[in-house]
Amino acid sequence: MDPVPGLARLEAMANPHSSKSRRLALFIAGAAVAVLGLALHFLAAGDAASLVADALYTVLVYLLFGFVAPAARRHRVALAAFAFSAVIEIAQLTGIPAQLGQAFPPSRLLLGTTFSALDLVAYAVGAAAACAADTALSRRAASRRGRAWLASRSE
Repeated sequence: MDPVPGLARLEAMANPHSSKSRRLALFIAGAAVAVLGLALHFLAAGDAASLVADALYTVLVYLLFGFVAPAARRHRVALAAFAFSAVIEIAQLTGIPAQLGQAFPPSRLLLGTTFSALDLVAYAVGAAAACAADTALSRRAASRRGRAWLASRSE
C-alpha cells in the first residue's frame, strides 16, 4: 500500500517519455498547489505561512512552465520559475504592482505589493523543491516501468 494515496497513479502519469501523461500529472499537481497556496494565503497568518505561500507560488510557476514545455530539462524549468518569480518580486520596488493592486485588488495575489528579499529565498526553495520532487517522481516512475518491462520479458 502506498504511503500517499494516489501517488502511484501520479507517478505513472509522470512518464517523461509521454508529454500527454506528464502534462496531466503537472496539471493535477498545479491544481493541488494552487488550492493549497490560496488556502494558506487566506487561512494562515504569520511570516512562516507567508514564506511557505511564496515558495508554493514558485512551485506553481514551475508546474505551469513544465506543462507548457514537458520535455524541457527540469533544472532549466526550475531556473525559469525562479527567475520569473524574482522578476515579479523586484518589480515591486517600482511601486507599479502596488498601484495595480489598488486599482484591481485580485492582482495582489499574482504581483504582490511590497518587496522583501526574504521572498527571493522562498522562491529559490520552492523552485529547488519542485525540481527535486519532479526528478524523484520521474525516476521512480521510470524505475517502475523498467521493472514491469523486465517482468514481461521473463514470462
